[in-house]
Amino acid sequence: MFEKWCLNHVPTGLRLFPCCFEKCSIYGGVTKVKINRLLLRHASQNSLDESSQKHIPRSETKHKLPYRNPQHFPRAFDNLNLMRRQSQLCDVVLVADDTEVPAHKMVLASCSPYFHAMFTSFEESRQERIVLQDIDGSALQLLIDYVYTAEVLVTEENVQVLLPAANLLQLTDVRDACCDFLQSQLHPTNCLGIRAFADLHGCLELLSIAESYVEQHFTEVVECEEFLSLTSQQVTKLISSDRLTTPSEEKVFECVMSWVSGDLSNREQYLAELMEYVRLPLLSQDYLIQRVEEEPLLKQDTQCKDYLIEAMKYHLLKGEQKAMFKSPRTKPRQPVGLPKVNFSEVLLVVGGQAPKAIRSVECYDFKDERWFPVAEMPTRRCRCGIAVINGKVYAVGGFNGSLRVRTVDVYDPTRDSWSSCASMEARRSTLGVATLNSCIYAVGGFDGSTGLNSAEMYDSKAYEWRMIAPMSTRRSSVGVGVVSGFLYAVGGYDGASRQCLASVECYSPESDVWTSVAEMSARRSGAGVGVLDGLLYAVGGHDGPLVRKSVEVYNPDTNGWSPVADMNLCRRNAGVIALTGLLYVVGGDDGTSNLASVEVYNPKTDVWTLLPAHMGIGRSYAGVAIIDKPGF
Repeated sequence: MFEKWCLNHVPTGLRLFPCCFEKCSIYGGVTKVKINRLLLRHASQNSLDESSQKHIPRSETKHKLPYRNPQHFPRAFDNLNLMRRQSQLCDVVLVADDTEVPAHKMVLASCSPYFHAMFTSFEESRQERIVLQDIDGSALQLLIDYVYTAEVLVTEENVQVLLPAANLLQLTDVRDACCDFLQSQLHPTNCLGIRAFADLHGCLELLSIAESYVEQHFTEVVECEEFLSLTSQQVTKLISSDRLTTPSEEKVFECVMSWVSGDLSNREQYLAELMEYVRLPLLSQDYLIQRVEEEPLLKQDTQCKDYLIEAMKYHLLKGEQKAMFKSPRTKPRQPVGLPKVNFSEVLLVVGGQAPKAIRSVECYDFKDERWFPVAEMPTRRCRCGIAVINGKVYAVGGFNGSLRVRTVDVYDPTRDSWSSCASMEARRSTLGVATLNSCIYAVGGFDGSTGLNSAEMYDSKAYEWRMIAPMSTRRSSVGVGVVSGFLYAVGGYDGASRQCLASVECYSPESDVWTSVAEMSARRSGAGVGVLDGLLYAVGGHDGPLVRKSVEVYNPDTNGWSPVADMNLCRRNAGVIALTGLLYVVGGDDGTSNLASVEVYNPKTDVWTLLPAHMGIGRSYAGVAIIDKPGF
C-alpha cells in the first residue's frame, strides 16, 4: 500500500524506487517516509533503459584539491595599484620631504610590520596624513610602488637612499635586494665605503662579505683614495687581520707609511701603534736593512726600533731556533680561501747544492710550521730527480760532487732510512723525473760531457730500468710534469746551440712517441715544473745570466701558455711540488746565492706568499716531495 501511495504522489519525471524505503508511519493523515537512500533521476520514461540505471560510482571528494586561480592575487593587486594611482578608496597619504604618496592602510599593513604596528597600535591609525621622518621622498615612492607591484629597480643612483628607507619600513626583501646589488658592485675603489655603509645600517651579511673582499684585494685597496681616509682604528683593524692576501709583508709596511705620510702632522702619533701589527720578521733581511731601518720616521720612535730589533733577531736564528721563536709578528697570514693543508703530510727536501753537493734531508711540518732533519742520504747528491711510489721516495741520478751518477737511493719514511735500488742505464744530472702509471721516468739531463735527449723508465714491479723513445732535442736542466696521462719535458739547455730553450715536448706512454707542443713565452733553463688542476706551471729558471721570477702556465686543452703572477724572488733550480691546491717552490738560487726560503702560490687569488719558516740552509738543485709524516 505504501509503495503504491508513493508512486501516486511522486511528481512526473521523478522515480522513487522501492529499494529506498525503510519505514513509514502516518500522523494525522500526513505520511512520513524514512528513506535510507534516495535515487532521484530527472529523465523521461524512454531514458530509463538498462544502461542508464547502472550504478555509477561517485568520485571521492574528501581529497580533491580546491580550485585555485594563480592570476587572482596579481590581478587584485593590479587593481589595487590602479585604484591607488587614481586615489580611489585611499585612506592615508604618506609624506616625505616634498613627496606625497596616497595608499591604502590595509595594503601597507599587510606588507610591512612597520605599517602594521603604526595602523593598529599608534595614533597614526586615525590620521589620514602622516609625515615620515628620516626617509627620502624618492625612496618612499619606490617602496610604496613595490608594495603594490612587487618590483623595484635598484641602481647606483638610488641604492644609498633606498636601503636605509627599506630598513626603516621593514621591507626586508628590498633591503636584501639592495645588499645584493652592493655586493655585485664591490671593487677595490669602493669596498671600504660599502663596508662602512653596511656597518652603519646593520647589514651584517654584506658587512662580512665586504670585509672579506677588502682582505682578498688588500694590495689594490691600499692604493685607492678610500684607504687614505680611514681612521687609525680602521687601519689597525685592517692590518691586524690574519686573513690579508698580500704577496709579502712589504705591502703592509708600505701602506702604513703611506697612510701616516698622508697627514703626517696628525698621524705620526699613531705610527708605533700601527707598526705593532706589521709583521716585520716576515720581511726579507735585505728589505729590513735597506728600507725599514733607513726609514726616518722609525728612527725617531723607540717602540718602532724595538720591533725592528725583534725582526733582525729573528733572521739571525737558524732552523729549530727560528721555529721556536714565537710572537704575533712571526705568525704568517692565512688568506681567505686558502686550502687547508693535510697535517699528516710533510714537505721533504732532499740533498742539493749548498754550495757543494750535500747529504742532508729536511722536512717541513705544516702543522707546527717548522723544519726538522731526517736521515741523511748514503752519499752526497744534488741535481737529482725525485719521485714517490708507494710512499717511498726515489732520489734518481744527479751529481755527487765529482761525478754524474746513475744510482738511485730510496727513502722509507716509516723507518727513516735509505737503501739502494737498480741504477739507470745512463748517468744523468740536472735531469727531469716524474711518476706516471706507477713507473718512474727519467728524462734528459747531462752525463758529464753532453746534454742528453734520451729517456728511460723504471718498472717498480720488475725492479729494472729500460730505455724509451728519445726526445727530438737534447735537454739538460729540464723540468718534467705529468698532465692527463702525458709526460711533458719543459725548456732546459741543449748544449749545442748554447741557448736556453723555450720548446716543450710531450710523451705518450701508449705510443712511445714524443711530439712538440706550444713553446713557452720565454726561454727557461732550470725552471721548476709543477702541476695543479690539470695545468702545467713553469716557474722561474734562467736565460743565460738572467734569472727569472716570472711564471707561466700551460693548458693542454688549448695548447697555449699564459702568464700568472711573478714570484717574490728570482729563482732557478728550485724544487716545485703541489699540495691541496697550492704550489710550493722550494729554495733554488737567484744567480748570486742559494735560497732557504719557500714561496707558495694560490691559483685562486693569483698571489705568491713566503713561508715564515726558512730551511736550515739555502739549497739549490734540491729534490722535493710530499710524503706522509714519518712515524719514527
